[in-house]
Amino acid sequence: MDLDKSLKTEPILEVNNLKKTFNHIEVLKGIHFTADKGDVVALIGGSGSGKSTTLRCINMLETPTAGDIKIFGQTIDLMADDANGLKVKSKNQLRNIRQRIGMVFQGFHLWSHLTIEQNIIEVPTQVLAIPKDQAIEEAHEWLRQVNLFDKRHQYPSCLSGGQQQRAAIARALAINPDLMLFDEPTSALDPELVGEVLAVMKDLASEGRSMIIVTHEMQFAADVANKVLFLNQGVVEESGTPSEIFYSPKSEKLKQFIRAIK
Repeated sequence: MDLDKSLKTEPILEVNNLKKTFNHIEVLKGIHFTADKGDVVALIGGSGSGKSTTLRCINMLETPTAGDIKIFGQTIDLMADDANGLKVKSKNQLRNIRQRIGMVFQGFHLWSHLTIEQNIIEVPTQVLAIPKDQAIEEAHEWLRQVNLFDKRHQYPSCLSGGQQQRAAIARALAINPDLMLFDEPTSALDPELVGEVLAVMKDLASEGRSMIIVTHEMQFAADVANKVLFLNQGVVEESGTPSEIFYSPKSEKLKQFIRAIK
């Protein structure tokens, strides 16, 4: 027996032949990739390449038209649906999987009528049934990690965009997820606020958190990711380490993309 192979852990995420069609337009044409525990995978590519759709399919915010997603060792059960091609078969399975995934969106999606502290404890107390005192104590730790403890009693409207996005990251962390998904988390921010959000994400990566990140921040992807996927017209055109993707691209499409962003 090969001892190394026998001890190898199963990937935390496997995406196989993922396809998605909107109104007869095939947005994803067969996406394949895996992520191991502790991987930071950056999805890059031009507008309309399928990056965000891929991310949303992982969490079933968009139901794939075809393909398989295996996450935490479970293949998400899908069944035929006349309207959309496929739909989730087991709501309980999806609920259990989502409770292990933290997602941060382009928009901050904070509840405007709740304070930052209340935003962070909402899911732990209402969904995970964590006692309120415990949830508050843990929320304070997450807020300290994103440098927002002093803003805990303020409402989202009182915070800058960068602060709101950091609060959204703290809220995603509050369920102590096994996988973090980031959908262009800095795209809605003014340039001077981008750095503070990226700094928090770098800290999370340094902790060994498993992360899938859709980003247009190429230097950030080069610095933080250990795997980079270049998507083009609904497929993974090229994948590799940051060094391979950014400094030794093979496909002509990737070479053109790299030239365009320099």
